[in-house]
Amino acid sequence: MQITESDVEHDNGHVDLLILGAGWTSTFLIPLLKHEKIKFAATTTDGRDGTIRFRFDPGSSDPTQFNALPRTETALITFPLIGQGQAKHLVRMYESTHTNKPHFIQLGATSIWKAPTWQDESSLYDSADPRAIAEDELMTCSHGSVLNLAGLYGGSRQPRDWVDRVVKSKADLKGKGALHVVHGEDVARAIVALHRNFTPGKRWLISDMHVYDWWDLVQDWAIQIAKSGDGQVDSPVSKVQRQEQLLTWVGELMIEEGIRALPRDTPSLGRVLDGRGFWRQMGIWPIQGRIR
Repeated sequence: MQITESDVEHDNGHVDLLILGAGWTSTFLIPLLKHEKIKFAATTTDGRDGTIRFRFDPGSSDPTQFNALPRTETALITFPLIGQGQAKHLVRMYESTHTNKPHFIQLGATSIWKAPTWQDESSLYDSADPRAIAEDELMTCSHGSVLNLAGLYGGSRQPRDWVDRVVKSKADLKGKGALHVVHGEDVARAIVALHRNFTPGKRWLISDMHVYDWWDLVQDWAIQIAKSGDGQVDSPVSKVQRQEQLLTWVGELMIEEGIRALPRDTPSLGRVLDGRGFWRQMGIWPIQGRIR
């Protein structure tokens, strides 16, 4: 990610959108901002690639770092704020060092919705979750808006690579129900849409509007990884054995749990997310289709 002088006004200049924490999401967001000719600035902890050096310290009232930030219409917070006080402190520090009050957008996670039923942005959530506490505070103290994101994928981050991390045993796989994701390109589009059509004090649930079945995906990915296009095994023996193990677990679980076909019916998947609300509100829809 490289930001040039033509992309941003530094110091006390003015930008349309300030990215506080230019990480993975910014690899999709920055190209879109450039394409849409939205003036932006971005921060990183070390000031790399033309960004502004900034590290939020919730225990510091030193205005130096905030003075270096430009005035902005929208401030996007990509790093998590935790518990009480952090959101209020960040907002207070920015507003006390600038002459304007921007719209604050916080990126959050859909894990705050825990009930094993259909959930959308209006559903009850875990209000004691440390991230939910900070999000609520942001919406209260600045009338900010929150984008709670499903599992992020795109580029080098692919859901198929998550299998070995989350499924280490048959019991792990048995406990896996629904998977919800959203592509980095659609996250970027959602941020730009909210920047242009801000919804003060509103929390949104962002997904690609699909509900995936972990068992179905594991079976499909196991077959894909184990064999090449011509049907010849092209993986090390240990890898082939791993795929055979996954396929066996899926088949055995289907017999044991009385599942006749995959994907399983929605009531069998536990918590499932309805991500339609935000896209309908903004008048746009996800452009990335089903994960493969």
